[in-house]
Amino acid sequence: MSASPTWDPRQYLRHAGPRTRPFRDLLARIPELPAHGRPARIADLGCGAGNLTAILAERWPDAHITGLDNSAEMLHSAASFAGPTPGGGHIDFAPADAADWVPAEPFDLIVSNALLQWVPGHTGSFPAWTGALTPGGVFAFQVPGNHNAPSHALLRELCDSPRWRDRLAGVLRGPAHVGEPADYLTRLMDLGLSADVWETTYLHLLTGEDPVLEWVKGTGLRPVLTALAEDPAATGEFLTAYRDLLRRAYPPGPHGTLFPFRRIFAVARKED
Repeated sequence: MSASPTWDPRQYLRHAGPRTRPFRDLLARIPELPAHGRPARIADLGCGAGNLTAILAERWPDAHITGLDNSAEMLHSAASFAGPTPGGGHIDFAPADAADWVPAEPFDLIVSNALLQWVPGHTGSFPAWTGALTPGGVFAFQVPGNHNAPSHALLRELCDSPRWRDRLAGVLRGPAHVGEPADYLTRLMDLGLSADVWETTYLHLLTGEDPVLEWVKGTGLRPVLTALAEDPAATGEFLTAYRDLLRRAYPPGPHGTLFPFRRIFAVARKED
């Protein structure tokens, strides 16, 4: 995540509804946090535009929640959620890169939503992150597991085509950046945590013109858009070629464009 793409909060939030559902599903499986005679201390690692950080305050109204991200654009958008919460808690935001973030204080919950796929070797940070949990504390995360879906496979093939490989080689993250559920379960249990790991494939019905392209513009396509940002003609050419591939892979149906999306979840608890 050190060479981070440039993010566009407005584009990302165009599909805020379906992007929010996995986060709520993750929160639903998080157990009660330990009571240490004070409000819960929570870190939202990769907070993005801050809209999901605010949801944490719904579950833990008096908590002190800090959202962390390495995108100045996302942190600027998230700032609107900073301040006191209705339940007596507080939300703040700070810059941090998950590639080298080490907690400077204990946390009752470290949560990360759709971030770790951008961090090669992220399981190597699990010992430091879970080591900062208070007794009974929880580490919970969700990552996309759709790297072999047409949306991503076609993007990799296009970037590696003769027309684009010289300009875009190495720009995209690879499938190896995300583990399989069993890999995460083993890693977390090896650290002495009790772990619940599962996967879900959401069947999103998207509407509008080229809806899968519009979805990917907010996430997986960001490294390409960043790499070509200074060349509008090349950006247009690439988007047209990718759009045509997506139209064939995801044709519209009578109820919208079906976009299956696999996600991997983990909730790990430290012993009391």
